[in-house]
Amino acid sequence: MPIIKSAKKRVRVARKATVRNSKTKRSLKNALKLFAKSPSSQALSSAQSNLDKALKKGVVHKNKAARLKRQAAKQAKAAGVKATKTAVKKATSAAKPAAKKPAAKKATSKKK
Repeated sequence: MPIIKSAKKRVRVARKATVRNSKTKRSLKNALKLFAKSPSSQALSSAQSNLDKALKKGVVHKNKAARLKRQAAKQAKAAGVKATKTAVKKATSAAKPAAKKPAAKKATSKKK
């Protein structure tokens, strides 16, 4: 058991993170199993969404998430599942780069 106050806090924070990460992992595994059991466009989008959430939270490595998404898409294609319009819209909107904002103008100070 830690004695120092900051070490005690790290234990509390780590415990909360462990619970949060385990919930994310559990929902990801459930979504992937559901898709593997019965491939459908809704199950595919759910699995991909859960993968993206796990990636964003740092639970899954980016290469693993990409690999699992690729495998799910391959299974869907083999099963004859077609992507829904919303899934296609999300994929195309994610592929477009965001518009860059112009740089802010610097205020010029006049010297006398």
